[in-house]
Amino acid sequence: MITLKKNGKKKKNSNCIRGFVRFIYDPIKLLISKCVEEQYSELEALCNKLGITEIFKNCYPGFRGKVLMKKIMQNWLPAHKAILEMIIDHLPSPEKSQQYRTEIIYEGPIDDIYSKSMKNCDLSGPLMIYISKMIPNIDKSRFLAFGRIFSGSVKSGMKIRIMGSSFIKGSKKDLFFTTVHRVILCMGRKFEPIDEVPCGNTVALAGLDQFILKNATITNSDNENAYPIKAMKFSVHPVVRRAINVCDPNNLPKLIDGMKRLSKSDPLVQCLEDNGEYIIAGAGELHLEICLKDLKDDFLKGVELKISDPIVPYRESIIQKSDHVCLSKSSNKHNRIFAKAFPLDQKIAQRIEDGLFESTSSKTELVELLNKTDNNYKTEVRNIWSFGPDISGPNILIDGTKSVQYLEEIKDSCVSAFQFGTKEGVLMKENMRGIILKLEDVVLHSDAIHRGGGQIIPAFRKVIYAAYLSATPRLMEPIFLVDISTPKNSVSGVYSVIANKRGKVFEETTKQGSPMCAIKAYLPVSESFGFTSALRESTSGQAFPQCVFDHWDILRADPLKDQSYSNKILLTNRKRKGLNSDLPKIEDYEDKL
Repeated sequence: MITLKKNGKKKKNSNCIRGFVRFIYDPIKLLISKCVEEQYSELEALCNKLGITEIFKNCYPGFRGKVLMKKIMQNWLPAHKAILEMIIDHLPSPEKSQQYRTEIIYEGPIDDIYSKSMKNCDLSGPLMIYISKMIPNIDKSRFLAFGRIFSGSVKSGMKIRIMGSSFIKGSKKDLFFTTVHRVILCMGRKFEPIDEVPCGNTVALAGLDQFILKNATITNSDNENAYPIKAMKFSVHPVVRRAINVCDPNNLPKLIDGMKRLSKSDPLVQCLEDNGEYIIAGAGELHLEICLKDLKDDFLKGVELKISDPIVPYRESIIQKSDHVCLSKSSNKHNRIFAKAFPLDQKIAQRIEDGLFESTSSKTELVELLNKTDNNYKTEVRNIWSFGPDISGPNILIDGTKSVQYLEEIKDSCVSAFQFGTKEGVLMKENMRGIILKLEDVVLHSDAIHRGGGQIIPAFRKVIYAAYLSATPRLMEPIFLVDISTPKNSVSGVYSVIANKRGKVFEETTKQGSPMCAIKAYLPVSESFGFTSALRESTSGQAFPQCVFDHWDILRADPLKDQSYSNKILLTNRKRKGLNSDLPKIEDYEDKL
């Protein structure tokens, strides 16, 4: 056996070329450049050396330039084969992946029969399917429910139980019973009918589009104890909106039906009605354009539409706590509610929105964070009544009262009013964000008939608005994170465009030996319209931006001060929503002692 001993340090040689670059990257680069520069004799010689003469002869002279380059590359190094091989080699099989994924995605107990069957990908276990998307059929008239089978097997004619995205265990909301009409296997663009599909596969089910909007969990009809599988969360938010209407009022039912079908076809798009306006919300300008094109071409053929300019949603927030305790009386004057508003740290607000404080143990962590942030709260887990809006929003209702009689009886009414108040803020009917409403005291009538929901809910809404207006109100705007790739000589053009659009660059990186520069910046969504075209114009088409929603940012200008930037936004939105041009005052909501 011979051993080699290395002496001294390895000498660095600047002329060394990596094997990958020499034998893989350089030949591909040379082939592309010869195609683009149309040097066909040299290209033919290169193809002979690479052993792809047949591919060259089949493509040339029928195709030239960039088209020829694409045809040669598609035949020589087809992407679909590489992707398929990568999936086979690197992605775990359902049998392996469901072992660790089940406890993350299943909402029920980890040790029940459904969870165990999903973990083991058990063919003989109860049926558990997660429907992730609704796929339109060829004529776009109906939808197929597409999803993955986690346990059991599905066959046509089978009786099933559908738990929709709004289903809550123990209730009948968004719960349906039906039969599977047909079982279909999606083979690329083709739909192949099949008798039965076992677990571990994806499947499309026909006849369920009237029950499922975007996603759902399907199980056997007699599995009453099954919990739903968690709905998917997206990293992007639908923050760009457009109001849409029909030129002919007779076509309004067609518009409503078309928007419902568009909402099913795209899991991210939101179609909603707001003060008589029909609104489509998308993740960005381009996404919204594609959605509107699909609506016109596929779901509303021949219907003439009126489409508004892009609308950006805002949030109503505060930057300081209430300067005094606000009072609101019920309409019969027998009940009094005292409350104050406090600003909530934006990091905590984001964590609430992400659903990280749903369990009791996580609420203990929330209480510790709140008490650490401000001693004014001094709260406990049992004092956190609700998040809002929609039970999981970034606002908190805290009970800070002591020894109040009949308080538990009005808790549901207070929570209900809190949900509605934070859903439609006082300034311009937009969602509130980053607010803690603390109940300081409640005085209730001894007779139950005088402290019902009809008395408490309106009074509680009034005290929410009064506390908000007494706590330095501000507007919040959505912010995109923009990732821009550009050559070094175009960086100045990128900076000037971002500065003109109220953006802020926070990172610039350049890879050694690369002519490209990566720039990251924050850009207000309201300024993002036309940003891509302005950037291309400034950099001669060399910069490529990618926008993703990142966070909400407070506008420092006072919305109640005339001619301020926030005030102009406020008045524009109030006018669009048909609200009174007179701005709300605290006197309209606060009662005197």
